[in-house]
Amino acid sequence: MAQDQSTSTGPDLIQGIALADLPDGGKLVGRCGDDQVLLVRRGAEVFAVSATCTHYGGPLVDGLVADDTVRCPWHHACFDLRTGEALRTPAFNPLACWAVEQRDGRIFVGEKLKRTARKPRPGSSGQVPEKIVIMGGGAAGFAAAEMLRREQFQGSIVMLSDDQSPPVDRPNLSKDYLAGKAPEDWIPLRGEKFYAKNNIELRLNTEAVHVDARSRQVVLADGGRIPYDRLLLATGAEPVRLSVPGAEKPHVRMLRSFADCKEIIARAAAARHAVVLGASFIGLEVAASLRARAIDVHVVAPEKRPMERILGPQMGDFIRALHEEHGVVFHLEQTLSSIEGGTVRLSGGSTLAADLVVAGIGVRPRTGLAEKAGLVVDRGVAVDAFLETSGPGIFAAGDIARWPDPLSGENIRVEHWVVAERQGQAAALNMLGHREKFVAVPFFWSQHYDVPINYVGHAERWDEIAVEGDVAARDCLLRFKRAGRMLAAASIFRDVESLEAEVAMERAVPI
Repeated sequence: MAQDQSTSTGPDLIQGIALADLPDGGKLVGRCGDDQVLLVRRGAEVFAVSATCTHYGGPLVDGLVADDTVRCPWHHACFDLRTGEALRTPAFNPLACWAVEQRDGRIFVGEKLKRTARKPRPGSSGQVPEKIVIMGGGAAGFAAAEMLRREQFQGSIVMLSDDQSPPVDRPNLSKDYLAGKAPEDWIPLRGEKFYAKNNIELRLNTEAVHVDARSRQVVLADGGRIPYDRLLLATGAEPVRLSVPGAEKPHVRMLRSFADCKEIIARAAAARHAVVLGASFIGLEVAASLRARAIDVHVVAPEKRPMERILGPQMGDFIRALHEEHGVVFHLEQTLSSIEGGTVRLSGGSTLAADLVVAGIGVRPRTGLAEKAGLVVDRGVAVDAFLETSGPGIFAAGDIARWPDPLSGENIRVEHWVVAERQGQAAALNMLGHREKFVAVPFFWSQHYDVPINYVGHAERWDEIAVEGDVAARDCLLRFKRAGRMLAAASIFRDVESLEAEVAMERAVPI
């Protein structure tokens, strides 16, 4: 959640500071008028940029400088120190930059630099497309459209979404917004004017039923056809639906869309007892958000320990204890048998009061259109290192894409928001012919009450968890290793170490 950074503190950088006060590799926050400015020294050069991340306002002085970039400690956005450009999501907006002058052993910050439109990068191969269609209105689809226009692509962009809302900041739906701590205007990734201003044709409530790869057309449910030169499949995942008696009752909800979240909030206003099905990150974030609304929450899940498959036993025990400290009651190694009025019956035979039931029992990738189009599908849509499918000119990104991970050497599919955004950006560049491999290290964050958990990398299997610090004390970094090689790291309040682990994994990737 963004914090108020409006109070200007630190030295007056217009009046200057001694060069010796900023050692090589050092960071310092000062003020230029009403603006907070971050100074970063890299050898003989000094850069001056906005002090806070443009995503949620994270303090960049607490982040990591790597090469000529600065990375946010909260959610790993990355910015170019020379231009301010947001190089990696979840930030899209650039940082402001200021002129810097060195004289007489002092550093002076001058005027704020005027931002100029980015020049298209050279080196594209093949014919530049004229018509690009993006199927999906989530993280990957939005990021692709935004990057296409950032790259000065002048052709047509049509975004097709079966949702009723423009692309939204979905992670917030289970976190601050559901908890009642974030305003509604935080939720859209961009306002409606953004699409018109950038000539992006966003078609909501639109269902596509077929991809005609031979004629390069998308066929809509109403019979309409949309031609494309390049196509991005970013159809995401859909929740696994409950199949027990009573699952159709109106107080039984799932959380995927903005409308879903609003419905849960509306029902939570009168609810006293909630049952959350599933001890996944989403399920437990929902549990925490409902507790923030003073609702009694019971969590029902088939596993012995929450999140053990992803985070291991120590972190799983910690997460359970954290939620129990806040009043959540767990019913593990159980499933739901039926929903009967205002109660639910568990597989063990017991019953629980439930004015509200929220099911978070998993999602499955929406690969139906890819299968019908004859694309290779293997537990997701198979793509190459450039995110191109087996169909020429057809790319895939986000929850549906299974890509070759250079770190593990395996083909993986990841259902993380930031991964989807970064893949959307990479797919956009490759649709324009830039041939840039997708090598970003996966990242996600989760929020449980006042405890954030950051996770970088991807470890489906490991043979060692190296623990640094104290998990129970909420000060730790866990490295997940296989054959001595770090594949992922999870952390609590070890932001810089998390960023350092991310950089280490990036640099371990063979070029």
